Amino acid sequence: KEITDVYRERRDTLVKGLGRIGWEIDKPKATMFVWGKIPEAVSGMGSVEFSKLLVREAKVAVSPGIGFGQYGEGYVRFALVENKHRINQAIRGIKKVL
Repeated sequence: KEITDVYRERRDTLVKGLGRIGWEIDKPKATMFVWGKIPEAVSGMGSVEFSKLLVREAKVAVSPGIGFGQYGEGYVRFALVENKHRINQAIRGIKKVL
């Protein structure tokens, strides 16, 4: 239960924070990963280039969806491995990019 609560809190922090900056993402029910459709304004760059942009400009690492197969293109995957403070830091970096 303790581990579940940790991941739930991280998930909620990420999804709500991204929503506040205009990147709406569906909240997964039970996983340590969150998938996000690339925002419309930058969707033409594809998942690899968008992931590179986030690393370069926002200092945030995500997994490009294409790495998980053709249906992953257009998405990125966040791993909920950081604490709330770091997640909020990542959201601030992403906000600058978007």
